[in-house]
Amino acid sequence: MTPHEILRKPVITEKSTIQKEANNQFTFEVDRRANKVEIRRAVEQVFNARVVNVRTIRMDGKIKRFGRTLGKRRNWKKAIVTLAQGEHVEFFEGV
Repeated sequence: MTPHEILRKPVITEKSTIQKEANNQFTFEVDRRANKVEIRRAVEQVFNARVVNVRTIRMDGKIKRFGRTLGKRRNWKKAIVTLAQGEHVEFFEGV
């Protein structure tokens, strides 16, 4: 997999912006098959930043109602990436 296939999109929530400011941690939605080593390499290649730690979480899709029928959102994987002191990701600046 290429780095852009591993890193699907950033997760921008209130909690993730607090983590970004306080702990220099960035949250991404990643491919479900990717492991921590692949995620680390992808972030270092795409954003040219040194990664200190990677934590992953498998998120189960929520069950939602559509009128009388029940549906389910897709399952996905979230990665919380901690960057080294002084490093930053340009994509998140101004968010």
